[in-house]
Amino acid sequence: MLCTLSETLNLWVVGYWDDKKISLIIIVILFGACSKHEIITFKNMPQTQLILSPINETNTIDTDKFTQIFEHFKSNCQYKRVQKIYADVCEKSFHVSSAKKFFLENFKRYEILNNKKDESGLLTGYFEPLLHGSRTQSQSYKYPLYKPPSNLLHVSLGDAYEKLKTMRLRGKLVDEIIVPFDDRKTINTEENNFSAICYVDDRVGRFFLEVQGSGRVELDSGEAIFVGYADQNGHAYTSIGKVLIEKKAIAKEDISLQSIRNYLQKHPDSLDDVLHVNRSFVFFKERSQGATGALGIELTPMQSIAVDSSFIPLGSLLSVESDSYKQMVFAEDTGGAIKGSVRADLFLGFGEEALEKAGSLQEELKLYTWLPKKTF
Repeated sequence: MLCTLSETLNLWVVGYWDDKKISLIIIVILFGACSKHEIITFKNMPQTQLILSPINETNTIDTDKFTQIFEHFKSNCQYKRVQKIYADVCEKSFHVSSAKKFFLENFKRYEILNNKKDESGLLTGYFEPLLHGSRTQSQSYKYPLYKPPSNLLHVSLGDAYEKLKTMRLRGKLVDEIIVPFDDRKTINTEENNFSAICYVDDRVGRFFLEVQGSGRVELDSGEAIFVGYADQNGHAYTSIGKVLIEKKAIAKEDISLQSIRNYLQKHPDSLDDVLHVNRSFVFFKERSQGATGALGIELTPMQSIAVDSSFIPLGSLLSVESDSYKQMVFAEDTGGAIKGSVRADLFLGFGEEALEKAGSLQEELKLYTWLPKKTF
């Protein structure tokens, strides 16, 4: 523990020896002086500091939702990444009758400490957008959803350089030398021979599709297709919202997906300058199902979140607590803007209502992970 018995003894051996004072000091030792929580790390979460957070079953979760979470957990247990975290508990889940009892008897809950000491945790939201497009490029449908280019290289240096293990390194070969891959401005403004899934009519909508990671495109043929993240050009993500705040184009308290879109629609001449600040560019693939996260699982509204996988393993069972949300969720996705140990992006579903909620959600967050009592 951070405060040990021997350390505490040093506080009182100097001279308080009558019976009443000794009794009082012993109470202080047991219940006061050593009340600091022990900081814990586990081998599959080496960068993540945790403290045990006893489960209060009356306020940890809406008990009516235990069954939904339980069924979601059992479904996820078919995936190897989830089995790696919850092997024995996954097996038990198929032989119990009470969802609530299953969680309370088999898990301990730990609060995740923020690696950003000077910041609060942050909960935001994302959704599955709808765009309109065509398989053929035209004046109406100008903006391509590109597939990963054939010359995009994945550079793996993690074995040689430990610090690079969690970094997404991409490049291309030029005169037998690997150089950084093209940034957003280059991809948008220079000729290339990339293949496209389709072409959409809304450049800002395409940009936000990249941020969300998955979406639907309603084609002019009447067909609707699902598209999702396939790869990225390797450049770091930059929030255009922060840039617009810094430029005083939008007040910090007014920033949202909707206010950013409104600003760009009213200032079309600044579109290049704003969008190209984010050098990151996402490539897509066509999918057979709706919004799908990095874990390969179709996302569930209000139960799936995106996390920073360098701190939290994909497949983890978690709890989010903010002003508006207090519920158990699953780490099933990642995102370029999701950085830090206490950072989560809650999937809110498809449609206008989901867009409205996601566009304005920005709340202080406490994040917890649920781990088997017999852990690692």
